[in-house]
Amino acid sequence: MTAMAPTVSLVLNWILFLALFPIAFFWLRRAWRIIVRRDFSEVALKRGEAPPNAARYAPYAAAINLIGGVVLVWVIFGVLAGLFEYQTWTAIAGVSIWTKFILDFALSRQARAKLGREAAKPAAKE
Repeated sequence: MTAMAPTVSLVLNWILFLALFPIAFFWLRRAWRIIVRRDFSEVALKRGEAPPNAARYAPYAAAINLIGGVVLVWVIFGVLAGLFEYQTWTAIAGVSIWTKFILDFALSRQARAKLGREAAKPAAKE
């Protein structure tokens, strides 16, 4: 019987799989904080700061984090139970992570959008 030699691909797969645990934890914890504790300090962050109207965007941030966390937990259990092949679980995990990042970015920009609002113009000197 030959031992399986660790290849770069195998090591990267293990890193991806093991990274799913803390990622899912942090996303579900963030959803918990928004939904249950009503803590909006991590809603639509841009440069580490929440927008002034964070409560308005809290349901969207909670949904993004909750769905992303649940999908990753589903992937973890699917891998451990042997339900997913390699291509399937890596595709689901990768798309979930990137989609969550993109939606968080879009939400943070939308929370600060100035569409239809004119900026205060400086008074003209006479």
